[in-house]
Amino acid sequence: MSTEIDTSVLPDTPSGALGHVAIIMDGNGRWAAERGLPRSEGHRHGVESVRNVVQAAIELDIGCLTLFSFSSENWSRPQTEIRDLMGLLKRYIRRDLADLHKHDVKIRVIGARTGVEPEILRLIDEAIALTSSNSGLQLTIAFNYGARNEIVQASQRIARQAQEGLLDPAGITEELFKSFLDTGELPDPDLLIRTSGEMRLSNFLLWQCAYAELVFLDVYWPDFTRETLEAAIAQYHDRERRFGGLQARTSA
Repeated sequence: MSTEIDTSVLPDTPSGALGHVAIIMDGNGRWAAERGLPRSEGHRHGVESVRNVVQAAIELDIGCLTLFSFSSENWSRPQTEIRDLMGLLKRYIRRDLADLHKHDVKIRVIGARTGVEPEILRLIDEAIALTSSNSGLQLTIAFNYGARNEIVQASQRIARQAQEGLLDPAGITEELFKSFLDTGELPDPDLLIRTSGEMRLSNFLLWQCAYAELVFLDVYWPDFTRETLEAAIAQYHDRERRFGGLQARTSA
């Protein structure tokens, strides 16, 4: 797969200070297979790409970055691969948490907690608590996450409040519904990037990405760099966002 990036389209200014970029990090296994390496090596190199893109987001003044790290459907993968992925997650938190905190990054983790081993839950809670007062990059990790389940869970919470008389069903608006989602405190993504050439959302941020600009890249996630991110952002700035209307709105 080609990893060539046309640097001639990169913006002169860093990023235009995008509000929210979401990324489906795909292609670790195929990256490894093309090199005759085990899938675990693809995942390990993918973690390095996470470090690179978080640093780039900080430097480019991106407000929010949401990364799809592990879906609720990924539990069907071989147990050896799942153990490798969980081990990488634990090492990432232990190794990088202090540095993320130093750079004023606020960490959120969205997704179901059911079925996640206690040690990982403890590390997640530690990362969230330590960075809860930070006001820099808002880094959200979607872990054991599925958008349909998120929407169902939000609907159940709203239904319980209506049943208890805490809200009037007639007063349920899109904004109210959004506040019950895992990402309720965040703006909707402006830009959704998926690597590896696949062109689908794979049950990721289905509500939130209703009007996101979608960029699909023929680059495996381990080859994702700051230049790749800037090229995707350049595509975003070249588009006209109408949000269903006739007049384009600014993409800044």
